[in-house]
Amino acid sequence: MADMYDALVDLLVERFEVDRDEIKPNVTFEDLEMDSLFLVELLLVIQSELGVKISEDAASPRDTIEQAAKLIEEQAVIAARGSS
Repeated sequence: MADMYDALVDLLVERFEVDRDEIKPNVTFEDLEMDSLFLVELLLVIQSELGVKISEDAASPRDTIEQAAKLIEEQAVIAARGSS
């Protein structure tokens, strides 16, 4: 999970210009002043960059960065099982 957390942090910093010092496991997207429209864009970037598709209703601005990383990891595992 640490790898997916790091990948998510890197995306937030590099693609969305979030200050790395503000990103902590228990920080929510709301804390970072990111709304549901931001999440839609983030999910598209995650799909493009990490190859993991997550439905729009699976994430909310109240989710923490750690929760989002776990969700991405879970979906990556499901996708990997489906392709084998």
